[in-house]
Amino acid sequence: MDAMIQDQDVALLREQGMNEEDLAHSIKVAEKAVEIARRTGLDLDLDLVARGALFHDLGKTQTHDIPHGMVGAELGQKLGLPQEVCAVMEKHIRGGLTAEEAVELGLPVKDYTLGRLEERIIIYADRLVDIITDPNGIVASEPEAEERFAEILAAYPRYGKNQITLERYLGYHDEIQGLVQGH
Repeated sequence: MDAMIQDQDVALLREQGMNEEDLAHSIKVAEKAVEIARRTGLDLDLDLVARGALFHDLGKTQTHDIPHGMVGAELGQKLGLPQEVCAVMEKHIRGGLTAEEAVELGLPVKDYTLGRLEERIIIYADRLVDIITDPNGIVASEPEAEERFAEILAAYPRYGKNQITLERYLGYHDEIQGLVQGH
C-alpha cells in the first residue's frame, strides 16, 4: 500500500462493515489516485486525494444504489472525517452531478459538481480502476486503461453511463492527461 494510505483508515472501513471486495477497490482507487496526482507534478493535497479516494465508497456499507454517496458523506460526518473527504463521498456519483441530474436520480437538489482538481483525479482513478479490474479483462495493463479510456467508455455503457456522464468523464481524462503529459 502507498504510504499515503493509513492503516487506521483501512481499519475504520472494516469496522464500518465494508466488504473485502469494496475495500480492495477503495484501496486500489486510492493508490491509483495518488499515483496520478504525483504524475501531474502539481502541488496537490495528497492527503485529500488518498483519504477521499479510500473513503469514496463508504456508503456502500449500507447500500450499493445511487444514494451511497450521500449515505457515505453522512456516515463520514458522524465518524468525524474532514469535510473535504465527506464532500468527495457525496459528490462522486457519476462524476459530479448537476442539480438537474440529482433531481432525475432522486437525490437532494444541490450542485454536486467537482470543483477541486483533487476530486476530479479521484473520480478519474475510480473509473480507471473499474476498467483495470473489469472481470472480462478489457485491458491487459494499467497504462492501456489510460490510453484507451475514451474508446472503452464509449464501448461499454456501464462505464460511460449516459451522454452527460460520458462527456464529464472524458473531460476529466483530457484535463488530467494534459497535466500529466505536460509535466
